[in-house]
Amino acid sequence: MAELVREPFGEPISMRVAYGQALVELGRAREDVVVLSADVSNSDHSYMFEEVFPDRFFNVGIAEQALVDVAVGMANGGKIPIANTFAFLFATRALEQVRTHLCYGEANVKLAAAYAGLSDSFDGPTHHAITDLAIMRSLPHMTVVVPADPVAVSKLLPQIVAWEGPVFFRLCRNEVPVIFTDAYEPEIGKGVLLREGTDVTIIGCGVMVSRCLEAARRLAEKGVHARVVEMHTIKPLDRELVAHCAAETGAVVTVEEHSIIGGLGGAVAEVLVESEPVPMERVGVADTFTESGPYGELMDKYGLSVDDIVAAAQRAIARKRR
Repeated sequence: MAELVREPFGEPISMRVAYGQALVELGRAREDVVVLSADVSNSDHSYMFEEVFPDRFFNVGIAEQALVDVAVGMANGGKIPIANTFAFLFATRALEQVRTHLCYGEANVKLAAAYAGLSDSFDGPTHHAITDLAIMRSLPHMTVVVPADPVAVSKLLPQIVAWEGPVFFRLCRNEVPVIFTDAYEPEIGKGVLLREGTDVTIIGCGVMVSRCLEAARRLAEKGVHARVVEMHTIKPLDRELVAHCAAETGAVVTVEEHSIIGGLGGAVAEVLVESEPVPMERVGVADTFTESGPYGELMDKYGLSVDDIVAAAQRAIARKRR
């Protein structure tokens, strides 16, 4: 397992650049892929696909509902559309179309949800996507995938295109540490064990995985052996792995760049209460709106720091010992 994680992490790379590069490689491999944008191609770097495959790129303008509907029409015509806009817009403005036209109809459309979590830092509470995982995973037929670093983006994107049916692919705007080596081979629906441990299991997704690993290192210095699991697929969740880790370590912490309500924490809690009840703590944004500011500072202010993960693990272990 150790070979899956770089020691130390690689220098931070822009996740949106990694996404643009992965789109181009995907376009070379699959002629049935088309890319659509709600006029955000410069923001999410889908313009890189447009430069190489202009005949397979479609800008529908600032019209997110139309973006989804045009993508559904293309899917019904045999193409595999990747629709691009900001995460909060898929989860709010275009939600009716996502629910009714995409999910109800089981259209084979992939939603590339840019600027997720707090990464649209300076646009404030209206643009921060902190409820999107809860909304999307509640929709029947929707698959929800959250890559943790640029390597994960490149390895998961071809899989979501090959996956039959709607997929919500949640992407960060910013530079993120390169966590994984080339040995990392994720599979939709399967969590990845990154670090062994016997005292507590830390389950993280997205850009928080690097902080989970750092928290595990700090806990080890205190004599606490934390297991770390990367849960890149929020739905379908790897229920078997969650229950197995809970049974072996007796305590669980979930970590996500999202509200503590309804996202990864909610999904894991549902599994535990049904199959393996153990003490559990959730690290995420409290039930509050966030504000504008530098990305790293926002993460720390709203409860997503490494120290917050360490403290949650300690609380979960203490509850286990009662």
